[in-house]
Amino acid sequence: MKKRVYIILICLSLYFAGECVPVSAQPTGAEDRTYWVETLTQIVDPVLKQMSKGKLRKKMPVETLSGAKKPSNARTTHLEALGRTLTGLAPWLELGPDETPEGKLRAKYIEMVCLSIKNGFDPQSPDYLNFTVTRQPLVDAAFLCHGLIRAPRQVWGNLDEQTKKNFVTEMNNIRKIKPVESNWLLFSAMVEAAMLELTGDWNPAPVEYAIMRFKEWYAGDAWYGDGPDLHFDYYNSYVIHPMLYDILRIMQKHGKGEDAFFSAETKRFIRYAQQQERLISPDGAYPVVGRSIAYRFGAFQVLSQAALQHNLPDNVTPAQVRCALTAVIDRHMSVDGNFDSKGWLTLGFCGHQPEVAERYISTGSLYLCTAVFLALGLPADDEFWSAPYTEWSGKRAWQGDSSVKLDKAIKQ
Repeated sequence: MKKRVYIILICLSLYFAGECVPVSAQPTGAEDRTYWVETLTQIVDPVLKQMSKGKLRKKMPVETLSGAKKPSNARTTHLEALGRTLTGLAPWLELGPDETPEGKLRAKYIEMVCLSIKNGFDPQSPDYLNFTVTRQPLVDAAFLCHGLIRAPRQVWGNLDEQTKKNFVTEMNNIRKIKPVESNWLLFSAMVEAAMLELTGDWNPAPVEYAIMRFKEWYAGDAWYGDGPDLHFDYYNSYVIHPMLYDILRIMQKHGKGEDAFFSAETKRFIRYAQQQERLISPDGAYPVVGRSIAYRFGAFQVLSQAALQHNLPDNVTPAQVRCALTAVIDRHMSVDGNFDSKGWLTLGFCGHQPEVAERYISTGSLYLCTAVFLALGLPADDEFWSAPYTEWSGKRAWQGDSSVKLDKAIKQ
């Protein structure tokens, strides 16, 4: 990370001196990939190393806005940590092990994830998770389910049969939790979509209800309301588009209908990714608005998922997304305070900033930041990684580049 910051400082000094930074001075796609892997593993290491040994409850701090020693969040924060870690890590794991250094590293993390899930679903384990107390377990069971459908072979496929049975038992408990009329409807729907995908047994009612509501809540130009009202925040990326798109995709795969809505949502998903790419400034900054900004660069889940699924707009190249997201990750990681002395994420948007956190956020919540790394699920020879450095829209626009195109809303 320090090397990357040093390169950025050199480039900035040349910029302000009126010099043009040669493309050759920029990191290659291979170097970017190494940086992404290093950063992702740095983030998830404390969670997986401790939970794979049955020590997450014992070792993970539970920081909240209240500063209480035993906050109520402690009942759910461990499921948050596991579910949200897997949400972003899963596509990389799904590439599977191989004989390369990265492939061997993936093998290590696949094993740790499977052991962590085993411990979390084993009633006899000290890390047995809470699936019944408060409504919050619904949220993070859904994130865990989202991670499982993103790694069906390497994670779900490597779980032992007893853990799979335990998973089904706990999802039956989760089904009893009633979601509120907001993005929470997609949590119930995601659990059912995962059950359909992984076990073939699902209850379509929560999915049908969520779809009905989100059809009603569409506000235009790729934005859905979070409930009846439009919220100017990143929840269309944290939850709404990623889960809605994948729920509809699974329904298509299994012949469960909603062809027209899946087609519409695909267009909206791509348009939202286009908007996200344009939000990134020349230096990797982006607007600090709305709730849950302590999820940091997880705000760019849609853009990374669009790249992963080869669903980018025609005028946005994979390389410019890679370079834009790398700039975002660098911007956050170059600030001290994102981690405590033992490597756990701290409350904050950029560094340690406890007062940006809502009362429902605790240490485990923060691991949704991993969603920015979804594109690591693309192999190293994919264009996303193999193409040379490419400037993104915000960078080209602020340099007066004449190739910048207009931005236009969609009407679907």
